[in-house]
Amino acid sequence: MVWQQLYAPIANNVGWSALIAVIPILYFFIALLVFRMKGHVATVTTIVLVILDAIIGFHFPVEQALSSAIYGVFVGLWPIGWIVIGSVFLFKITVKTGHFDVIRHSISSISQDRRIQTLLIALCLGAFLEGTAGFGAPVAIAGSMLLGLGFSPLYAAGLVLLADTAPVAFGGIGIPITAVASVTHLSPLLLSLSVGRQLFLVSLILPFWLVTVMSGFKGLKGVWPACLTVGLVSSLSQLLVAAYLGPQLPNIVSSLLSMLSLIILLRFWQPNEIFRFKNESAPQSFDKKHSFSRKEVFIAWGPYLSLTFFIVLWTIPAVKELLAHATFVFSWPGLNDLVAKVAPIATHTTTLEAKFTWDLLGATGSALFIAGIAAKFICNLSWRGFGSTFKETLYELRFPLVTIACVVAFGQLMNYSGMSGTLALALAKTGVLFPLFAPILGWIGVFLTGSDTSSNLLFGSLQQLTAQQLHLNPYLTVGANSAGGVMGKMISPQSIAVGTSSTGMVGKEGEVYRFTLRHSIAFLLIVSVIVLTFAYVVPSLIPA
Repeated sequence: MVWQQLYAPIANNVGWSALIAVIPILYFFIALLVFRMKGHVATVTTIVLVILDAIIGFHFPVEQALSSAIYGVFVGLWPIGWIVIGSVFLFKITVKTGHFDVIRHSISSISQDRRIQTLLIALCLGAFLEGTAGFGAPVAIAGSMLLGLGFSPLYAAGLVLLADTAPVAFGGIGIPITAVASVTHLSPLLLSLSVGRQLFLVSLILPFWLVTVMSGFKGLKGVWPACLTVGLVSSLSQLLVAAYLGPQLPNIVSSLLSMLSLIILLRFWQPNEIFRFKNESAPQSFDKKHSFSRKEVFIAWGPYLSLTFFIVLWTIPAVKELLAHATFVFSWPGLNDLVAKVAPIATHTTTLEAKFTWDLLGATGSALFIAGIAAKFICNLSWRGFGSTFKETLYELRFPLVTIACVVAFGQLMNYSGMSGTLALALAKTGVLFPLFAPILGWIGVFLTGSDTSSNLLFGSLQQLTAQQLHLNPYLTVGANSAGGVMGKMISPQSIAVGTSSTGMVGKEGEVYRFTLRHSIAFLLIVSVIVLTFAYVVPSLIPA
């Protein structure tokens, strides 16, 4: 028997029903902020609460409630969790074999100017790490590198956090967009294009912003050619890759091209004065005891070059068709076609599919794992080392994977029980101003969860349903959740904790928070205005 969703179960009133529906979300935020629970503990307890809320408040049948939660866990682990495992595994191989030290040296030995070093390490390398590993790696690694080069702890942490904004939307091989596409059933490619266009201006001005923060407008005048080069190359390449290849490679391609362009520029141009911070001690060279040959540098970058190759290969239609032979689709028991959305959320009664796709070879995570196998040979890692690194990766990610699985389960429960629909109907009352609030919702989500992926999974369907109620383009609002969300990354307690721990500022989190807060709000306002403009002035620029 098909169960029909109820959008006003409390006193036949959408407003009162929305208050009941928002209880699990509020609890999740309070658990993280007030009780300071760990992410996996907060999500597990939230799942229990949302199941009870769905069953008691929204009359969701027990069987469907449990089934949708388990379904969400599986979707969270595959393909999303598999991507996380693959990206972190590849990164750990380069670290374990020492090749990442070569990568780090090849970047940091190019210039002694602090502004150039910030562009190369905080922005270019940070974007590369965000695209390949994510999950705190950019802040931890780039921050420690800047500290090692002689940056003050506050600037080492603060500048890296500021730089880790626009790249976050395509972080971890595109996980934020891939994840929200899997729960909203929107096209990942079109979502990627939408986010790329919304973040184009931010990517363009980010180099100028970083240099101005650290050296003022006077310092900016001395390196504007470098800022312009990095800004143009990164924003254009990010947009083009997002539009034509999808969400997996924008960060990797744009960061590599930005690095290369800046290095080429520095062969023909150098700043007139080498910038140093006031009262700075003598400049520290980075690992001058050993210089690496071009061959060593090329080999060190080999794992990520192979990653790029396999990701591109996986997008070719003929290859996709071949890999599809190892794809298995299962109708989820107790849920598939047993729940129906009705008016006003849907124009007519429509049953909801619940099919689990296990694309054993075709998944992006599988491409990453194969790149990891290639890295084993490139880095000359033994099979024992390969296996132990994979085990270390799984152990390190055990709690993040639980968090991801539970967040997806949370989203699926909200969707199938009708609670997302109720919240969408309530938010639709903001009317024409909703595009202004869409990025703010994502910003709040990332601030509280520390993850653009988690924020997208929490609010992606809500953004989609609200857009449909207001006759807006869902690709605009779902994309805005990600584009606005990344501006909250620099003030997220989790990100600040990583930044302070990697730069020796533990106990001084308040200083870093004050450093980043005003910039986070400024970027959020920029994105909100951009989304509002796309909604009503140039709607044709967002794919439909």
